[in-house]
Amino acid sequence: MSLDTQKLDVNQRQQIMTSVQQQLAIQNAQELLQKLSDKCFKACIQKPGSTLSSSEQKCISQCSDRYMDAWNIVSRAYAERIKRESNRH
Repeated sequence: MSLDTQKLDVNQRQQIMTSVQQQLAIQNAQELLQKLSDKCFKACIQKPGSTLSSSEQKCISQCSDRYMDAWNIVSRAYAERIKRESNRH
């Protein structure tokens, strides 16, 4: 099934773009959570069990905070770069 965008009006195109942007945002959030979980679990959990020790909880909290800070820095830098590039054209 192909979509002939020439036959769509401006509102329909905008709705499609909005939907795609929302789906990408959800996918990015899921990817972020998966990577954060994987990295922090590997870094903080030495012997998996049914509960987390207080040191494991603290490690996961700090790891998550650092990962989110780094993600935000990279995201802002990437958004700025895209903005600069779009202003050149």
